[in-house]
Amino acid sequence: MVFVLVATLVLAVIVTANWYVWRRLFRDTTRGPGLTRRAGAVLIAGGWTLAITALVAERSGAPFWLQQVLAWPGFLWLALSIYLLLAVVAGEIVRPLLHRFLEHRARRDGRAPQPGPTTTGEPAATSQPGAAAAGAPGSPAGRTPATGPQRNGSGTVAPAATRPADGTGTTPAPATAWQADGAGGAAAASATVAGPQPDDDATRAPAPATAPSQPAHGHDAPTPATASQGNGGGVTPEPAPSAPAATSQPAPSRGTTVSATALHPQADPAPLAPEGSPQPPATPAGPSRRLFVSRVVAGAAAAAAVGTVGYGTYGVLRGPQVKRVTVPLAKLPRAAHGYRIAVVSDVHLGPVLGRGFAQKVVDTINSTQPDLIAVVGDLVDGSVKDLGPAAAPLAQLRARHGSYFVTGNHEYFSGAGQWVEEVRRLGLDPLENARREMPHFDLAGVNDVAGEDEGQGPDFAKALGDRDTARACVLLAHQPVQIHDAVEHGVDLQLSGHTHGGQLWPGNLIAAGANPTVAGLERYGDTQLYVSRGAGAWGPPTRVGAPSDITLIELASKQA
Repeated sequence: MVFVLVATLVLAVIVTANWYVWRRLFRDTTRGPGLTRRAGAVLIAGGWTLAITALVAERSGAPFWLQQVLAWPGFLWLALSIYLLLAVVAGEIVRPLLHRFLEHRARRDGRAPQPGPTTTGEPAATSQPGAAAAGAPGSPAGRTPATGPQRNGSGTVAPAATRPADGTGTTPAPATAWQADGAGGAAAASATVAGPQPDDDATRAPAPATAPSQPAHGHDAPTPATASQGNGGGVTPEPAPSAPAATSQPAPSRGTTVSATALHPQADPAPLAPEGSPQPPATPAGPSRRLFVSRVVAGAAAAAAVGTVGYGTYGVLRGPQVKRVTVPLAKLPRAAHGYRIAVVSDVHLGPVLGRGFAQKVVDTINSTQPDLIAVVGDLVDGSVKDLGPAAAPLAQLRARHGSYFVTGNHEYFSGAGQWVEEVRRLGLDPLENARREMPHFDLAGVNDVAGEDEGQGPDFAKALGDRDTARACVLLAHQPVQIHDAVEHGVDLQLSGHTHGGQLWPGNLIAAGANPTVAGLERYGDTQLYVSRGAGAWGPPTRVGAPSDITLIELASKQA
């Protein structure tokens, strides 16, 4: 029951994490449903399908060629999905900062002075939607009603009426002009004719109004007036009905351009910005700011994840580097000062890392010219039948006092008994809960704790029970957790692997919770523990924050 609950929880976490990655990389970066979103869903689902299938194929002993086909894309996707998730999460920190930066830049650009209208000495008319410029003075078509204060024949200024009544219920289109009426006609300056105005006096400010222009019989049409106005014929036109008076404006001088939008407001007009004030910038064509930020963050996250996995994979495939560590031992005689032990663990030969990688490991070990070689478990991930040829280069290992091997947990997934015989055939000495007396110290080895399920677990009493405790003792044990038994049996130095140093950051944090030491040299009472990060990689052939190594331990005598 507990297993089912844990498995369900893990599955829920994986599904949620992958939905989150899909959302940030594909949904948030597109305008709507389409090919990109579907392709992203297929990519993520397909990648995890390959990864799970590769793991199952390796554990179930599927045909080796099938394991190889599935391993590369499946395991690489496993690593890539981890860093896509981490990069997208990190992008949540960058996202608001980028939004703020863009908003600040937009406000800064919006404060920049905008170019004002170009003015010339010629009268100009401002056109509005639905309005047409008036014709030239002197032509019948060009005659327009006058609004505002009018000059009559005596030179006085008559107040303007604000609302004509034409008997039809409609408001004639007002026009703007300063007009002087003589005996035979009127002259108009520049004017613009606005479109029809709403006829609701109760809901808007009163607007200047005029009487409609009517052509005169037999001669040029006189300009209709909005108030008592003298004309050349001595006839006084009937005044327009009274209406609430509009605010009078100072009379512009002759030849001044008068804007139709200033004298004839539209219904519910928007506030006009003062002349010369900056105008809001036009919205640029293209994606919205939110979509732009999502695309930038998603692109950066994908690039970071691919780059990280690519570099980490390159680090594994190029082969392990040599790491040199000096370990002083109190019981080591002066004659053994400087004794060199090449420690290699977690090679993980399998469907990804094959014979070529094994050859690189062997060549690197031999280049250190060690006195002794210690292979401390997890040599392979597969059967002798499939991986025997890949392990063949191990026969080339060379050391003055020989090469030794202990099992790791992965050997018990791959047929430990067969591999013990295979490495013996290749020239290595398997230490199955056994001990060898070297010239200046004892070398012991114990099986991995995973062998307990097969009745072949570690037996410290058998390996260390009857030894001379006055001699220094070096123990080979795959897992660091075996250090506590080593302390009880008076071991001076334990050499281990298993952790891979975490392999994929932040895997080191998980490894630290399960192991007393993740990598490097530490002391536990009178016993020292050295943990190698390993030469290869399990699953993804990738390492991030935990480079592979072959460690050359140099023993130091305190008597030297």
